[in-house]
Amino acid sequence: MKNSIHEYYDQLAESYEENRFGNSYGRYIDEQENVFLHSFFKDKNYSKVLDLGCGTGRLLKFASHGTDFSEKMLRIAKEKNPGKLTAVGEISKIPFDVVFDCIFCFHVIMHQTKEETIKFLDECFQKLDHHGILIFDYPTKTRRKTVSPQQDWHAGNTFTASEISIVSGEKWIIRNTTGILLFPVHRLPKSIRKLFLPLDILLCRTFLKKWASYHIVVLEKK
Repeated sequence: MKNSIHEYYDQLAESYEENRFGNSYGRYIDEQENVFLHSFFKDKNYSKVLDLGCGTGRLLKFASHGTDFSEKMLRIAKEKNPGKLTAVGEISKIPFDVVFDCIFCFHVIMHQTKEETIKFLDECFQKLDHHGILIFDYPTKTRRKTVSPQQDWHAGNTFTASEISIVSGEKWIIRNTTGILLFPVHRLPKSIRKLFLPLDILLCRTFLKKWASYHIVVLEKK
């Protein structure tokens, strides 16, 4: 399974951002994630932030360090973000001997099993400073997408909010949860999708986030 995911992203590296975020659907998600991260980091004075699973560096501007399991993806990330510290690594084996203020991880947990997710949480706990922050996204069970048999690992790992509370256990405090992609924009005409974005962002901060496609959770290390 892991090899198939690795091979998939190696092959996709050159066209990844155009393939995933160069269309109206991808830009819709990208904008929501950027709005969230801008809002989160605007009043923070973190000096060491890790983009874990940074891919080609789409969100690396928010971090000081980046790691990914794909050398090809990471090479592109480094070219696009000179000055950032990057290294090949796994989410359960972070390749930096650094204590981070914050770690964020987007579009990665969806590919992992529950057991791998727990290992990811344990590794991040070890790499974060006291009261350090971990941010990650995951597909919600209420909006689980149908997956193809060729890529049955894609969006295969889903959680409910209560399950996140359970796996975070006694090591973490849940500080915030925000929804991503409430409206079924893939069913809307491409020309009007962006018109729904401001309302989507607003509603994903309310109780309606329960029905969003993804959740972003903010955990604080105890």
